[in-house]
Amino acid sequence: METKEKIEFTNLPLAVYREIVAHLSQVQGVEVGLIPQSSQEFDYNQSQVAGLWIEYTPESDSQSRQRVEQILGYYQQRYSV
Repeated sequence: METKEKIEFTNLPLAVYREIVAHLSQVQGVEVGLIPQSSQEFDYNQSQVAGLWIEYTPESDSQSRQRVEQILGYYQQRYSV
């Protein structure tokens, strides 16, 4: 069963989103990508992306999901989001 989740971090720069995607894409059974920003107005305080999506493939297991939670937790703590 595939499960797709949307993850958003407020005021997180594009470079950090890309770092998270690179980090998560190394986890077995996980696919991840960026969600483009849909706002038509530029706001310097907003990220250039709306968030990221994570999809668990049939190859994922509880260890994969736990690793994803650890990675996301790390970034939440590091960037206080």
